[in-house]
Amino acid sequence: MKERVVILGAGESGTGAALLAQQQGYEVFVSDAGAIRPVYRDDLIRNKIEFEEGQHTEEKIFTASTIIKSPGIPPNVPVVAKAAQRGIEVIDEIEFAFRFMRGRIIAITGTNGKTTTTLLTYHLLKNGGLDVALAGNVGESLARKVANGTNAWYVVEVSSFQLDGTKLFRPDIGILLNITPDHLDRYGYEMKNYINSKFRLTANMSAPDTFIYYADDEVLRAEMQVRNLSAGILPVSLARPQAPLYFDGEQFYVNLQGEPLTFKQDQTTLRGKHNAVNTLAATGAALLAGVKPAAVLAGLKTFKNAPHRLEHIATIKGVEFVNDSKATNVDSVVYALGSYRQPLIWIAGGIDKGNDYHLIKNEVQQKVKALICLGADNRKLKTFFTGVVPVIRETQSMRQLVRMAMEVASAGDVVLLSPACASFDLFKNYEDRGNQFREAVLELKKELEQQPV
Repeated sequence: MKERVVILGAGESGTGAALLAQQQGYEVFVSDAGAIRPVYRDDLIRNKIEFEEGQHTEEKIFTASTIIKSPGIPPNVPVVAKAAQRGIEVIDEIEFAFRFMRGRIIAITGTNGKTTTTLLTYHLLKNGGLDVALAGNVGESLARKVANGTNAWYVVEVSSFQLDGTKLFRPDIGILLNITPDHLDRYGYEMKNYINSKFRLTANMSAPDTFIYYADDEVLRAEMQVRNLSAGILPVSLARPQAPLYFDGEQFYVNLQGEPLTFKQDQTTLRGKHNAVNTLAATGAALLAGVKPAAVLAGLKTFKNAPHRLEHIATIKGVEFVNDSKATNVDSVVYALGSYRQPLIWIAGGIDKGNDYHLIKNEVQQKVKALICLGADNRKLKTFFTGVVPVIRETQSMRQLVRMAMEVASAGDVVLLSPACASFDLFKNYEDRGNQFREAVLELKKELEQQPV
């Protein structure tokens, strides 16, 4: 009789786990309390995998020997809690995938910067000629990748939610970029619980493995003083020249195994101190994976980041327009403001999540010549920054917004959409906000280019 696996949640993670479980000979049942998206329902039907949606039928779920749950499902929801009480193993999809994979793993986590670092690491390995797959929170699920074939390397973005459901998961190279308060409602509003979740990345790492971390992060620095890790340690720093991965504000210094590599930030496609950390972590991982230094340097010059993350859209009459719509909190805006020395026209607003604008007040005062508020309710932004920013305007129209920005900008300025807020008041999500900004900027560029000189 086949061993039975039940998957809770039929998104990318759950569907990938179902495909891998079926491939490995399990009896598979998928249960989703909501509606399954057509693309995933089609996957399940095509592969003749039994599923249900709109409910969890406990009689079918509790016959499992293993339950693989979506990372979005908290461990305290009734169906998961009951399964645990019955002694049924409950794990996450990356844990399940890990048990069947033969390649090596670079796993990347952190509160901010995960996606950029994951994409850059993948790009450097791919550009360096390695057999590599991209998986996790960016791209396809790790389980789907493992089901589709074997790769020598897997570069995987992992969240704290995914790490919570791991037991044996062990990356060959683990990267932890930073830890700042986030998702605390999931962790009983205890920061220590969130920290422990992130450090699950290192739980099974041992001497042959390498842990790369940002040594200037206060939380990480404190944790590293009390945690006894078995893996090799490789710190990233912007303040300690002796660190093997170091950036002095202009120049990168990478010194691994006695082979120094130096290059300037303007030889890469990423800007800002936060991206210096991401660049060093990815570069270190790529070199450890066996990419040649010359190939790393070439890859850094050709990397294109994911959309909505300090994405250059266009330059119009000397004014650069940048889409950082992914910046939905003040911490992210700190990084964005720090990435530019030019005068800024800053676009912010949306649904405020309890923002403390004191964190960016000084830098806004120094760099921002105009603030354009884009939101249904802009009172908090306008009240706080009155007297801090010389010009404050507001609108709910993206088309009007880019024209406002162009009116107050001069050649050499940067128009920066970095909202510090969620997007759901005026847009479907941050992608929709960023896409509308891109379209409006390109429309304005085309319009002005067609005007007679």
